[in-house]
Amino acid sequence: MDYIHDSIVKMESNIDDSSGEIMGYLMDRLLEAGARDVNYHPIFMKKNRPAYQLNVICDESKVEMLAGIIFSETTTIGIRYQTMERLILPREIRMVKTPIGEALVKVCQLPDGERAYPEYESAASLAKEYQMPLPEVYDMIREAYDRTKECRP
Repeated sequence: MDYIHDSIVKMESNIDDSSGEIMGYLMDRLLEAGARDVNYHPIFMKKNRPAYQLNVICDESKVEMLAGIIFSETTTIGIRYQTMERLILPREIRMVKTPIGEALVKVCQLPDGERAYPEYESAASLAKEYQMPLPEVYDMIREAYDRTKECRP
């Protein structure tokens, strides 16, 4: 199996004096600005102060811009970052037709075949439009993808 070699940057900061609402807003801003992934979790800092540890995964070209957002939206005075190497599966985005419309599917190549993942935004859009539960739409997209596999030689 030929994995794809890639590098990313992980940014990390401990943030106290911040509410969950601010952290949620920060997450949205970072993702809209091009972060690949954002997460945060509760921690305790010195003097047993409650805080959050923020983790941001991004391309190296986005570090300065994302740091600016973190500094402007939080009380942090420092951000740690490191470049990390990673292996990723070869993947592609495909369109499938479902009974309620077209949807995007991410298809990853594994050593023993492929695995398909419905793209969240595509599934959520259909779920909202047709007022259906998201898990049902996910199932519908997977079934549509499986039917396309049966049609391939």
